[in-house]
Amino acid sequence: MNRRWWQDAVFYQVYVRSFADADGDGIGDLAGVTSRVPYLAGLGVDALWLTPFYPSPQADHGYDVADYRDVDPVFGDLGDFDALLSAAHASGLAMIVDIVPNHTSSEHPWFQDALRSAAGSPERARYVFRPGRGRDGAEPPNSWRSVFGGSAWRQVPDGEWYLHLFDVGQPDLNWENPEVGDEFEDILRFWLDRGVDGFRIDVAHALVKQQGLPDYRRGEPVPHWDQPEVHDVYRRWRKVLDSYAGDRMAIAEAWVDAPEAMALYVRPDELQQAFNFHWLEAPWSAAAFRRVIVETLAAVDPVDSPPTWVLSNHDVDRHVSRYGGGARGLSRARAATLTMLALPGSAYVYAGEELGLPQVDVPEKARQDPGWLRGGRAGRDGCRVPIPWSGIAPPYGFGPDAGAPTWLPQPPEWAGLSVAAQDRDPESTLTFYRKALRARRDVVSSLGQRIELLDTAPGVLAFRREPGVVCVINCGSRRARVGQYGEPVIASGSADQVASGWLPGDTAAWFRDA
Repeated sequence: MNRRWWQDAVFYQVYVRSFADADGDGIGDLAGVTSRVPYLAGLGVDALWLTPFYPSPQADHGYDVADYRDVDPVFGDLGDFDALLSAAHASGLAMIVDIVPNHTSSEHPWFQDALRSAAGSPERARYVFRPGRGRDGAEPPNSWRSVFGGSAWRQVPDGEWYLHLFDVGQPDLNWENPEVGDEFEDILRFWLDRGVDGFRIDVAHALVKQQGLPDYRRGEPVPHWDQPEVHDVYRRWRKVLDSYAGDRMAIAEAWVDAPEAMALYVRPDELQQAFNFHWLEAPWSAAAFRRVIVETLAAVDPVDSPPTWVLSNHDVDRHVSRYGGGARGLSRARAATLTMLALPGSAYVYAGEELGLPQVDVPEKARQDPGWLRGGRAGRDGCRVPIPWSGIAPPYGFGPDAGAPTWLPQPPEWAGLSVAAQDRDPESTLTFYRKALRARRDVVSSLGQRIELLDTAPGVLAFRREPGVVCVINCGSRRARVGQYGEPVIASGSADQVASGWLPGDTAAWFRDA
């Protein structure tokens, strides 16, 4: 099969607000990302994924879009976007952008028109408006709950209610309305015409709701997730992507219950990729990793699609902390990364994981995530703290003003985790990522797509990529014999021990098959 660029690519997720600040306001921007393109090219990734940079009131930090065809002034302008795209392409990097089709901002012109219009109007038909239940329609239309806490419905002054599966400032679009589909096809073409290489589709599984909007009952399928009709949307989008030269692609953020459901999004006439969150959700366990690998490969094989692998993103705790934190969590994170990079398919790396950044306990007064503001849970701020670039104190070179605070506070103990602090350290996590990504490009990416799972001791997972490379991860506490696998290529921990034929616990390594 002819391999496409994205099928083996390592994508680097840039959370724009937190990556690099060019204008000194403490918020990352597109010009800041452009200034760091040489760093990303040197890291060894193949493509960038930009989180939303569109005009937005920032109720959900850009995932509430008020204008899908422009840039929010806090991030720059369309000229800055074009400059970033040009710099990325000149450095050999592809670039995909986030698209948010489930909902708009409540400040989007369409929704403002809906609020000014009567019930049953064409303007309201672009969204999910319904009459209420109970006396005088004072109760929400159904029992659905917002992801951010509380009811998923908000009443407007004339008595109708609108659906918002996320924040109240993110009203859900009505994808049964043909006007919505036409609008998003035009939006896709706007960015494809500018030269983007593809899209990451936010909450791709949520667009279509079950007919009749029935109440959700515990133990039954969620009536607003993963409805069969959502696949019709992506069949249309695939035709749009295929109409452009350059092998454009899209990946679905589809949180579904099983790998088989995930694979439906990547059938030959739908999207090119879907995130494999089952790898991210697996605990630190060789048996769990093995199970995810087996189930994922079995699910995508019938649709002839390469899998994807991801360990962290802007919505979950960083995996250094999920794996226990401290030195142990970092060792496990590096081992899981090396294992991920050995698997067939593409990998997604979240900004800052190459520095070994842990989850941050952001002070309550500084938290901004709507999950915290509405529900009181910790929210996602802790994985979104701005990147430390240099220096020994915040803002660690994040912007041009050494005294400007960042939009979320950086911990004072991050001095040793900055890019500058790790850049020339041969044992640093940054150095490890550079070596691992180079080894993937030089050794692994040209291998066949099949793997053979090998018999191992409990707590150890080993697989062979045909032909010629074996990956072993030791999730146990005792060292494991690995001399039988051949010459070491790279290890996530002690290279000396691996060279002597032993793999310590919480460590992974690659070997040239003897």
